[in-house]
Amino acid sequence: MRIRTASMADLDAVTAVEAVCFPPTEAASRAEFANRLAVYPNHFWLLEEDDGTLVGFINGMAADEPVLRDELYENAALHKEDGAWQMIFGVNTLPRYRGRGCAAQVMAQMIADARAQGRRGCVLTCKDHLIHYYERFGFQNEGCSASTHGGARWYDMRLTF
Repeated sequence: MRIRTASMADLDAVTAVEAVCFPPTEAASRAEFANRLAVYPNHFWLLEEDDGTLVGFINGMAADEPVLRDELYENAALHKEDGAWQMIFGVNTLPRYRGRGCAAQVMAQMIADARAQGRRGCVLTCKDHLIHYYERFGFQNEGCSASTHGGARWYDMRLTF
């Protein structure tokens, strides 16, 4: 498998994987992905099989603000290429590839890239059952998030370099 950044040609594939990985109320739409890919394709880390099959991906914008607000998901124009924090909107792995370390591979690459780009760290929100997963990468749980994205309860997580 290999990890690469995205291009607009990946729009349908990332939209399809997202639809499998998240409930409809939480999944980004094709239009949202099109906006994100137009602004920050280099902030999509795609994991592919050797034949080009998309296995999973991580995406998110860079921003100076230290909290992942719901508006950031919706407005790609808020991306700041030299932003202090790498926001993580989604960690996606197709179900048949889960439990094999695929997401961990992509997470390690994204963290290494964010560090190399001089960011202060990475920020994400997750559901309570995933807190321990992200803590394995060094993220700290900062408590319940103000996010109401998709009508779910989220927890703010931060990895500071």
